[in-house]
Amino acid sequence: MKVIIFGATGMVGQGVLRECLLDPDVTAILSIGRGTTGQTTLLRQGFPLRQDSEGQVGGQAPKLTEVVHKDFTDFSSLESRLRDYDACFFCLGVSSLGMSEKDYRHITFDFAMAAASVLAKQNPGMTFIYVSGMGTDSTEKGKIMWARVKGETENVLLNLPFKAVYLFRPGFIQPLDGIVPKNKWLKIVLGVLRPIIPLLKTIFPKSITTTRLVGRAMINAAKNGVRMKWIESFYINELGKV
Repeated sequence: MKVIIFGATGMVGQGVLRECLLDPDVTAILSIGRGTTGQTTLLRQGFPLRQDSEGQVGGQAPKLTEVVHKDFTDFSSLESRLRDYDACFFCLGVSSLGMSEKDYRHITFDFAMAAASVLAKQNPGMTFIYVSGMGTDSTEKGKIMWARVKGETENVLLNLPFKAVYLFRPGFIQPLDGIVPKNKWLKIVLGVLRPIIPLLKTIFPKSITTTRLVGRAMINAAKNGVRMKWIESFYINELGKV
């Protein structure tokens, strides 16, 4: 299986990339981002990278290729490189904290649509998996801004001509394997909660997952298909155990 990952430097994306590197059924990985992942997950996991003059990265993980792309509203220049992939794991996202709806929608909706529209054109047999969030508003009419925007994004993605679209809606995600979130507030929150995460898992078993389980669940959903479109934390955990 050949996969494309957007947002591989974020907390969720790091976990997904790690699991793809470890899975023998994933034969090729194309990571698209504004920077490379070489200074984060891969070095910690023992996959040192080298970068050539064209910005393409390779190394001891030969199935990984990284493309640095600055304009996430236009992927037309990459169309020929996005052909013949089986799955896309779209993990790119930002916190809505302190953002206007216009700015949040630009990053959340516009970036996803720009990537998905090109991929649907080039890979009609592709499975597209989008990281949304628990509480996303499919009606697009609720009072919570981020939930409306995520709901709109999900609804449009479902109508694109992919083989399958799965919308992951995790709640609390525990980072494992040395993964550190980029968001400073999330980093603080995780630091505070870390001692009681085992207790939280006992109290809220259906609302908590891990970066490892999210990565495994995405791979398994892309490989085998699943019966539902919206995948909450409890189902992510079940898929991730397979």
